[in-house]
Amino acid sequence: MNAAAAVFDPWSPAFVADPYPAYAGLRETGRVHWYEPTGQWLIPRHADVSALLRDRRLGRTYLHRFSHEEFGRTPPPPEHEPFHVLNGNGLLDLEPPDHTRIRRLISKAFTARTVQRLTPAVERMAAELADELCARGGGDLIELVAEPLPVAVIAEMLGIPRADRGLLRPWSADIVGMFELNPTEEAARRAVRASVEFSAYLRDLIAERRAAPGDDLISALIAAHDADDRLSEQEMISTCVLLLNAGHEATVNTTANGWLALFRNPDQLAALRADPALLPTAVEELMRYDTPLQMFERWVLDDIEIAGRTLSRGAEVALLFGSANRDPERFPDPDCLDLTRSDNPHLTFGAGIHYCLGAPLARIELAASFGALLERAPGLRLVSEPRWKPGYVIRGLEELVVEV
Repeated sequence: MNAAAAVFDPWSPAFVADPYPAYAGLRETGRVHWYEPTGQWLIPRHADVSALLRDRRLGRTYLHRFSHEEFGRTPPPPEHEPFHVLNGNGLLDLEPPDHTRIRRLISKAFTARTVQRLTPAVERMAAELADELCARGGGDLIELVAEPLPVAVIAEMLGIPRADRGLLRPWSADIVGMFELNPTEEAARRAVRASVEFSAYLRDLIAERRAAPGDDLISALIAAHDADDRLSEQEMISTCVLLLNAGHEATVNTTANGWLALFRNPDQLAALRADPALLPTAVEELMRYDTPLQMFERWVLDDIEIAGRTLSRGAEVALLFGSANRDPERFPDPDCLDLTRSDNPHLTFGAGIHYCLGAPLARIELAASFGALLERAPGLRLVSEPRWKPGYVIRGLEELVVEV
């Protein structure tokens, strides 16, 4: 491990709280760094991360071309199979041709028009949550606003009964624990149990919708087909879980991380309060400034060369989104929060074929959430310095306690 990679310490609370100085060191000392503890190549610069997201010589999986053994990898333990079946049939971890087929079918149900039609309902829900926070005089912004909104929106879209929605967040949190670096066996057990329970719940719900279709996304996924192509039941289950997990984790953390950034940059918060028309560029800048998904991993399927170094088939690259989004080669004064920043090609939603399908919905939710709080709680302020959760890959706060 080189000296620059030595500053990269994803299990350190201090690093998780502020990884950006370490990223600057990585960017300054090279385009690619070997990191022994995880056996990965770290890629810190925007141009490289952006290019590699689109490079078909890399993949989210290798199983469409190689067995584990052919690829030089050890198969996961059989007892982890429920998690890998669930995860491996979702868009995020598939490659063409399955990825192409499934994304096309899902896009028939998850259209821009469908998402746009949700805007009034999302704004109404955000306003209700902001009013509840104000009525209490404050509280944990994550528990009272950031979490309930995306959960309610996706649950509403999927047609999940209101009484069952409390099940979703714990399942989601346990499943995404497996996306952290070198997860523990206990984390794996929790992810497997949640995968089994969540899948069984959705299987029953899909059966109900087959018998009695409704005006919801699950019914639309059942109906979506091209010629002889349909989504299998497992593909539908994996799609629903992915939509829920992405909504829970990424949107929740963007909301909380964004408000913390605003509290720490009072001049920018004041500017946004004075001019709500800044909201569209503000949302993009908050996603760039403190990225909820810090790392995106891909496998090298065919040898590639970066900065004169060959990365051989079987290697794994760790694309550092958080670092790419602070790269001074692409963003002038990248450590400065600038809510007027208009040239903002951040990589928070990814790029290439795995670009986030839910990006339009996330933008609507974030604009509604920030907009409602700016309007209804103009004096919103931070009560105490928050703590970061231990996870690095999906990076967020334990709580964000505020007063109105």
